[in-house]
Amino acid sequence: MTANVPAVDDLIAAVDEIVGVVGLSGAIRVDLNGVVACERAYGLANRTYGILNAIDTQFAIASGGKGHTALTVMSLIETGELTLDTTARSVLGADLALIDDRVTVEHLLGNRSGIGDYLDESLEHQSDDYVLPVPVHELATTEQFVRVLDGFPMKFDPGEQFAYCNGGFVVLALIAERAAGMPYHDLVLQRVLDPAGLADTRFLRSDQLPARAAIGYLYDEGLQSNVLHLPVRGNGDGGIYTTLADSHALWDALFAGRVVSAENFALMTRVHSDPPEESQQYGLGFWVDAASDAVSLHGFDAGATYVSARLRSQGHTYTVFSNTSRGAWPVSQRIAELLVSLG
Repeated sequence: MTANVPAVDDLIAAVDEIVGVVGLSGAIRVDLNGVVACERAYGLANRTYGILNAIDTQFAIASGGKGHTALTVMSLIETGELTLDTTARSVLGADLALIDDRVTVEHLLGNRSGIGDYLDESLEHQSDDYVLPVPVHELATTEQFVRVLDGFPMKFDPGEQFAYCNGGFVVLALIAERAAGMPYHDLVLQRVLDPAGLADTRFLRSDQLPARAAIGYLYDEGLQSNVLHLPVRGNGDGGIYTTLADSHALWDALFAGRVVSAENFALMTRVHSDPPEESQQYGLGFWVDAASDAVSLHGFDAGATYVSARLRSQGHTYTVFSNTSRGAWPVSQRIAELLVSLG
């Protein structure tokens, strides 16, 4: 397949224009019908040593990792360790006693559980706030999150409404780990990363980043990183690192049915909730845009923003990384507009 050359030239020019306005530090890739049309990197992965971001830099994707958790859980459903109707209580036992006994795996996947959130985004924290109640180095395994997740009362009855919930996806990671008898990070590797062929996607420790990983910076200028603002190792609600190539390979693997069945991926990416306060709808671990027929993953954290999407009807895919707290959003919005207009 080949992409239309004038369309590609126009796309590249438009991307460069918006990046110039925003001042993106990160990387971008756009595929038109499976063909790479634009692949760019901007800014610095390490400001201290002047190391440039590159197209193979590993970026943290914040809440984009919720998709990996959802896929891991769905894989366990396919092999019988869990069902959508499995209650959290049946796996958690006496832990996290304030979670309603009626909360199910499906409620958690769809952000409809009603559980209280340890990192409640409705409180509108600033990106440089210190939001974790324990030292970040103590949050490296899933079980270490139990004390952080505990003590938050239910907000509403399970299934009653949509409410984006970070804690819900850590609870899912805990459920997956206990149901499978394997650490969550190993489960994601076995159930998602290896079947999809994602060799550059891993849960890296922020205090031990390898040479190709981008440091997350709190501000557009300066050296202050996010190392004290996030768990030292990401978990069910986000924090995995990946590359442009792996982000696009994941979409290919998902639509080819190599991670979960085509039927179950379709279930995960159909509209389950249409929250009026959001510009898109939500499935089970994935955002869905009914207007553009796009399915996407989004991430926002201190020092990291991420959007990756597949426009199903058109076959186009795009990914935007930023290793700052704001950069990906305006760029991804402009790319989405351009791709819809291309048809």
